[in-house]
Formats: sequence, structure tokens, C-alpha cells
Amino acid sequence: MLKEILMPILSLGGMSLLFGTGLALASKKIGVETDPREEEVQEALPGVNCGACGYPGCDGFAAAVIAGNAPVTGCPVGGASVAKKLGEIMGQKSEVNEKQVARVLCAGDCDNAVEKYNYHGIEDCVAASMLADGSKECGYGCLGLATCVRVCPFDAIYITKKGIAEVDREKCTACGICVAACPKDLIEIIPYSSLVQVACKSKDKAKDVRKACKVGCISCKICEKVCDYDAIKVENNIASIDYEKCVDCMVCAEKCPTKAIYADFEHAVV
Repeated sequence: MLKEILMPILSLGGMSLLFGTGLALASKKIGVETDPREEEVQEALPGVNCGACGYPGCDGFAAAVIAGNAPVTGCPVGGASVAKKLGEIMGQKSEVNEKQVARVLCAGDCDNAVEKYNYHGIEDCVAASMLADGSKECGYGCLGLATCVRVCPFDAIYITKKGIAEVDREKCTACGICVAACPKDLIEIIPYSSLVQVACKSKDKAKDVRKACKVGCISCKICEKVCDYDAIKVENNIASIDYEKCVDCMVCAEKCPTKAIYADFEHAVV
């Protein structure tokens, strides 16, 4: 009786030992070796998993760096400090371009922009923009319903008291998540040091812009004519700045008749 009980147990035990040994040998033979540097890279990254690097989270980016498919400077959130650490781990140069930040290119707040109806729907810019392009007369204007605020993992965007989105430059990491979330395509990544921005994205003709907003770009081209550095151009009824040429002289902002060009005169270098 005891023999009949022990035999199956011993048999199963032996088979388990055999299979276990086989699996161990197989895993050792066909297992994929991981580069020890990958863990170091992972630890050096911010760990926010925002995807701004173009990979599925920090682990995906770390694997890409190790494989040579991503540069050590590819984490916009970590910036120069993280790039330096990754460069040391990988034995590569880690020169990082100038710090970038997001900027909401619209000054059409409740004092400046005309409302065509009162919106009482879902507090979401995407949903609101589906209803006749939103409540503002300007179809390009910021709706102020905080879609960008909610997606920002760094608490770097807020809605002003006058109803439009604004970026906290000191908190912003230029991850680009807000850029993708804005249905009006109003948010752009620009150099942190820039003191001048065209705070309008309207491509409407001047007469329509004037009806919709006090501070909209009317494509008069005065800014283009007064710029000595060929840094600002008016195309498709809207002015845009080439930041590689701009020297922050602020003449364009001074001469703009509608004040559609914002300039930080307080921090201007004289």
C-alpha cells in the first residue's frame, strides 16, 4: 500500500526535477542577455513615462539608447543633466541644444475676444471645438477649457482669470504632450530664452480678425518690414518668427498695431 502511494510521488518528483533542469539549461542556452547598462540608463531617467522621447515610456527609451536607436540627448524632460548622465554611461558626447518651452500662441482672453455663444457643455476643448469651432468668433482661439492643463504631467499649464491657457516656463519641460492635445494647434515649442512671440494663430483675413479679436494678427506686414534680421515673415495671413534669426530686438512688437506680438520688455537686454 505504501509502495503504491510512494511510486507516483517519486515519479512526479523525478519528472519535475528533469523538466526543471531542462528548462534551466534551455533558458541559459537561448536566453537573451541584457546589457547591464540598461538598468543604469533606466535609473538615470526621470521615470515619468510621458512618451515625449518618442518611445513607450522610460524603459522603452532606455532599451533604444542601449541598442543605439535613440540619442543620449533624447529625453526632453531630463534635459542637459540627464543627457550628461546617459553620455557618461554610454561613453558618448551629450551636447544638448538650448532649453525649450511650450507657449500658447493666443492672447484672445475674455477682454479681447468676441464670444458668438455661451457654451455650457463638456469642459473639454476637443468636445467644445466640435460645436461650430467653439464659442469664440475666432475659430483659431483658445477655448480655455483646460484640456492641455489636464494632460500636462508637470503641472506647467494653467487657465488665467481671463479664460485662456498659459504656460509656466519654469515648470515646463517641453515634453510636447500639450501640443498634441490642443485641438486648435495653438501650442508650440519655442526657445526658453526667447522674449518675443506672435500670440495669434488666426489665418483669417484682416476684416474678419478685427471683428473677432482686438489683439489678432491682421497680416499688415509692418513687423516684416521693420525687422532688420529677416526673422519674421507673414504667410497665410499670420506672422511667424524664425528663432534662429531673431535677436529679441523687439521692434516688431513695438510697431505691431494690434499688439498681436508679445514681447517681454521687462527682461530685455539693453
